[in-house]
Amino acid sequence: MYERVLRQMRERIRTRQYVMTLHAEEEMNDDNLTIFDVERTILTGEVTERQEDYVTGEWKYLIAGESLQGEGVEIAAKISVTGKLVIITVYRES
Repeated sequence: MYERVLRQMRERIRTRQYVMTLHAEEEMNDDNLTIFDVERTILTGEVTERQEDYVTGEWKYLIAGESLQGEGVEIAAKISVTGKLVIITVYRES
């Protein structure tokens, strides 16, 4: 359903046109995930939900996939007004 935005996100990963929020980095470290786990999740995962930010009106997307070790990972991300992929948060599925 969200193939176009997922293709855009994957292209940003491949070309290194992405940034991570401090929150995403902290959560990634707390769950013992690496940037490679984040990249793999986006490159091989699927968008499971779209949410609207009520303050900015921007859309963010939840992506479910797997880490390099095959564990479930979820990521919240959006395409910013500058065109970069912004990784908002990262966490292991419970």
